[in-house]
Amino acid sequence: MAIIKSLEQLFLLGALTDDYKLADPVGHQMARLPLDPIYSKALILASQFNCLEEMLITVAMLSVESIFYAPREKLEEARTAMKWFSSLEGDHITLINVYRASDELLEKSKMGCSRDKFEKKLRKWCKENFINSRSLRHARDIHSQIRGHVEQMGLRVASCGDDMLQFRRCLAASFFLNAAQRQPDGTYRALASNQVVQIHPSSVLFRTKADCIIFNELVRTNHNYIRNITRIDPLWLLELAPQYYATQN
Repeated sequence: MAIIKSLEQLFLLGALTDDYKLADPVGHQMARLPLDPIYSKALILASQFNCLEEMLITVAMLSVESIFYAPREKLEEARTAMKWFSSLEGDHITLINVYRASDELLEKSKMGCSRDKFEKKLRKWCKENFINSRSLRHARDIHSQIRGHVEQMGLRVASCGDDMLQFRRCLAASFFLNAAQRQPDGTYRALASNQVVQIHPSSVLFRTKADCIIFNELVRTNHNYIRNITRIDPLWLLELAPQYYATQN
């Protein structure tokens, strides 16, 4: 069953042909990236949406343990710190903001600063901002490795700048299988599985009422919680993923 589901996902992502061979060029490109297929496809699409810089950061940050932490005894302080990075559009752009802030710290530290001193400054900055320093360092290493792969493949590494609408459209095109629609009772329905899900309290969108969202993680406890969320326009799904949504009732 799991194999069939994986093949279906690869087919929907455009990685396989009707006779289950690698599609050219997308399937062969995805196979060259040592990532979950959905992340590989996201990077390939991002080169077309002119936001590969942003997607590289996103994939790296999603590939590690939670970036933020909130000790129970300092919950309000942690929430206040998180607000400095938070985006009204959701968690993916929030993660990009954290990564870019660490980049700025690196740039400031380059002048007469050794690697050890930078690591010390980074740990101090992470502690002050309730960021998991180990996760952030790991994400920066992953980013460097993946960037090397996409550059070798000849993908165009460009930034969408302040045009985060373009980035959010790319998220919708990439993670269309992880879309959820808000229901009248305030819960969300995952469109692919029809499961009832709720936004995880750690999300910057926890207290908002976005009509349609995409997510990257489903956490099953007493409830089905979704994490790593960005708000999207539901019309984008039909426009950007017609291979799936045009056939849905």
